[in-house]
Amino acid sequence: SWFSDVPAKDVRFYRIRQYIHALSDLLFALLCYVFLGFAVDLVTAAVGAGWLVKIAQGLAVIFLLYTAINRFITHPMLRTAMLYIGIPVATLQVFEYLDDTTAFLDSISMEAGNIRISLYFLIKAAIAGGFFFWLGTISNRTGQNAIRSQEALDLPTKELFAKLFQIALFAAIFILLLQVLGLDLTALAVIGGAVGVGIGFGLQQIASNFISGIILLVERTLVVGDYIELEDGRAGILSELNMRSATLETYDGKEIMVPNEKFITSVFVNWTRDDPRQRYEVEFSVSYDTDIRKIPDLIVDAVSKHPGVLQEPEKPDCELRGFGDSGIEFAVEFWIKGIDDGKNRISADLLTIIWETLLENDIRIPYPQREVRILEDKPKLSIRRKETTVRKD
Repeated sequence: SWFSDVPAKDVRFYRIRQYIHALSDLLFALLCYVFLGFAVDLVTAAVGAGWLVKIAQGLAVIFLLYTAINRFITHPMLRTAMLYIGIPVATLQVFEYLDDTTAFLDSISMEAGNIRISLYFLIKAAIAGGFFFWLGTISNRTGQNAIRSQEALDLPTKELFAKLFQIALFAAIFILLLQVLGLDLTALAVIGGAVGVGIGFGLQQIASNFISGIILLVERTLVVGDYIELEDGRAGILSELNMRSATLETYDGKEIMVPNEKFITSVFVNWTRDDPRQRYEVEFSVSYDTDIRKIPDLIVDAVSKHPGVLQEPEKPDCELRGFGDSGIEFAVEFWIKGIDDGKNRISADLLTIIWETLLENDIRIPYPQREVRILEDKPKLSIRRKETTVRKD
C-alpha cells in the first residue's frame, strides 16, 4: 500500500511514505533487481541453473533504466538518444553480449594502407560526435550569454570575447573527440596537411570569411546594433556576427546573410558606428501668396517640440529651397538619435506637425493645377488644290 496508495497527512511517517509513493516505479524496479539477485544464488544452489532468473533480473535493470530516463531526462533529443542508444547498449551489457557485438562490428572494416576504419569505429564516432556537438552547442550558448551579460564590458568587447570563447570551446571539443575515438594527436599533422590542400583547392572562400570575421572582431569595424548599408543599397541592423557571415535584420522582418569577406573587400556605410546621431530632412511647399519670411520660425518652433528631435549638434533648421511650378519649396533639417525608419518614424511625425502648423496659421499647401483655355474663333483652314495641266503634243 506504500507504493500504490497516496498517503494521508495524518498517517505515521507521512513524509517518508510520500517520497516512496512518488518514486514507486523506480523503487519497484530496484527492489525487483535486488531480490532477483538473491534468487539467482538460491535457484542455482537448489536446481543448478539460474538462467531464467538472470533473464528476469536483466529485464528489471532495463525497466529501471527506462523509468529513470523518462523521469529525470527532460531534453527531447537527449531522451531520444538514451532510449534508442543507451537502452540497447545496456541490454547487451546485461545479457553479456556487448563484447561479442563489439567484436563483430569491429571485424567489418575497410583498410587503406595504414588506415583502418571499421563499422564499430564509425558508430562510435557518430555517437560521440553527436554528443559532443550537442554539448558544445549548449555550452557555447550558455557561455556567450554569460559573457554578454557582463555590464562592466562594452558591447564590442563582449562580442570579441564571445567569439574567442566559441573558437576555444570547439577546438577543445575537437581534441577531446579525437581522444575519445582513440586517435593519436600526431594525426593532426596529416589532417592539417589535408585541410591545407582543401583550402588551396576549394575552401579558400570559407577560410577567407573565417579570417575576415576575426579581423572584424579585433578591429571592431562592426558591432551588433550598427545600422549597415551595403554597396548594392540593401541595409539593416547588424543582429549577429558569426565566424563565417553576418546577419543584417531589415525593418520589414527580413534577414540578409552577408559573408564576412564583403566587409573587408567592398565598400559599406556604417551609419551608427561612432555617433548614433543622424541628420535628416523633410520637404514641404506653400502657396505663392504666403509671406515666406515667417515660415522658418513657425516650422522650427513646431518641429523642436517633438521629443525625438535633438538640439545638438545643431538645432532644427528650415531653409528655402526654390520656386516650384505649384508653390514655394521649403525643407526642414533635423538631428535624431538612431535611424529614421522602423520604430522611430520621425519624418512622418514631423510632416504631420508641419501640416497642422500651416493649417493653424491659414497657410495653404499648394497642389498641381493646370489651366485649359478654349478659344472661340477657330482659324479657318484653306485647302488649295493644285491644278494639273495636261500637255498635248
